[in-house]
Amino acid sequence: MNNISAIIIARDEEDRIADCLDSVSFCDEIIVVDNASSDRTSQIAQRMGAKVVNADFRDFSELRNLGLKKASGELVLYIDADERVDPVLKKNIENIARGADGASVYRVIRKNFYLGNREWPKTEKMERLFRRDDLKGWKGKLHESPIISGRSAELGGFLLHYTHRNLSQMLKKTIEWSKVEAELRYNAGHPRMSWWRFPRVMVGTFLNYYIVQGGYRIGTAGLVESMYQAFSIFVTYARLWELQNSKKND
Repeated sequence: MNNISAIIIARDEEDRIADCLDSVSFCDEIIVVDNASSDRTSQIAQRMGAKVVNADFRDFSELRNLGLKKASGELVLYIDADERVDPVLKKNIENIARGADGASVYRVIRKNFYLGNREWPKTEKMERLFRRDDLKGWKGKLHESPIISGRSAELGGFLLHYTHRNLSQMLKKTIEWSKVEAELRYNAGHPRMSWWRFPRVMVGTFLNYYIVQGGYRIGTAGLVESMYQAFSIFVTYARLWELQNSKKND
């Protein structure tokens, strides 16, 4: 049977880390990469038996690569502090550990829950379980992706993602990460921001969340989330506009 290492990326997650750890308690090793938390995340994780690795990065690939470096299992499961492994997914991961399949990477289906645990209509598939020897590392500062070789497969069950619990948490996240997003776009040579780009990206984002992804199906919460996503992309592009103008005046 192959050993499983769970790698959890966390920052200031004292309210949620325990539930996350409980959901991966079937793993042989749990590593929490604590990204400069100012609360009791590390203490709670250590008390529950996890290995804690301290870091201070604004690069998610570096965080995931650090966890990979510390892992000793033949299988590596990546999970964030606001995610949970449901019982069906747990069973399927354990079957893989027993040698039921020889794929190198496994996609899981993630269900997202917004604003009071309302289930979002659209699910997404993500590569989260790897055979360690076939995972070469991660690339991308914010929207990271794995560098892998070998065959891929899909697991039944769900990874449950409890995100955007309230407006305060949503705003904090936007303020923190919009600066990183803007810098990535600037460094990639994004065209100069003109006035018409703002309504274009905001309207497109709103329609994607509300119509294409089906936000309208969950009532007011779907409208709020869709409008918030439009606001969030506005903040990112406003920061980009600000950055372009500040560099122009240097």
